[in-house]
Amino acid sequence: MQFRHLRYFVKIVEAGSFSRAAALIHIAQPALSKQIAELEDEFGVTLLHRSARGVTPTAAGDVLYHEAIKLIRQVDDLPGIVRSSQGDIQGVVCFGMASTMAPALTGKMMEICKSTLPKVTLRFVTGDSQTLREKVAARTIDLAIVFENTPETGFTREVLFRQRLYLASRKQGKSAKSTSLAEINRLPLMLPTPTNVLRRALDRELAAVGLQAEPIAESDLFDVVLSAVETGLGHAVLPKADFSDMPAHKDIVTVPIEPPIYLTACIISARDKPLTRAAAAVESQLTSFIRSQVGESAFKGVEWVDAEP
Repeated sequence: MQFRHLRYFVKIVEAGSFSRAAALIHIAQPALSKQIAELEDEFGVTLLHRSARGVTPTAAGDVLYHEAIKLIRQVDDLPGIVRSSQGDIQGVVCFGMASTMAPALTGKMMEICKSTLPKVTLRFVTGDSQTLREKVAARTIDLAIVFENTPETGFTREVLFRQRLYLASRKQGKSAKSTSLAEINRLPLMLPTPTNVLRRALDRELAAVGLQAEPIAESDLFDVVLSAVETGLGHAVLPKADFSDMPAHKDIVTVPIEPPIYLTACIISARDKPLTRAAAAVESQLTSFIRSQVGESAFKGVEWVDAEP
């Protein structure tokens, strides 16, 4: 087995077909198929389900995919790690951010890193907090800013701030100054799935007053939720009060929930894998940047947390 076999296999799984992967890798499809056949012979198992619709990994293939990603990341990190030991910090840092934070933070964060860490390449990933947490645990990204309801084991975490939850609705007439859980629960709601961090926090607060959410639909995709709100299909509960950084959603308005419900924002990384020098530098820059933003009250409904409670 050669290392290129693993790279080819990962690319095929991510592309979903041999033809798409061959085009991305710039290799003939028959040659690519031969490489994967050699890999399957090496392991003595079938790694891919092949069909007219494309390919999907078998159970063994799924295990290999996740392990291969870890190895590829380690190999790709080596040049930056070695060069950083001799001078300027350099390398590739894969960084995740919860979708609700990304519009306000990513552009400024990239500008700061380009200025202070010119030899560091940032790769941004956005998604819901649970997905980002899984990517950190799988070592496919170095660190992430996520929201959490209660601390989870297996991660090194630095608490940043508490973010208040708001009811998001389509703009129509004069907005109320606040809303209650009872009022929210009477509305058609577009909510995350039950395993989502925000949903768990909301369900807990509703249960405490004898209520239970009955959403009209569920999705962990931020864009899907915003689309439902914008079209007037339903309302949403979000850790975001201001949509001025998202001009495409200018018709969404928010009101605070009373009594307040908070999620905690943290930077997390895998506990059993120390950050590279480049990743640690990015983490430091990010922490300083967010501290300055919160200190300047750039975000509504945010409270800085100096230490964990």
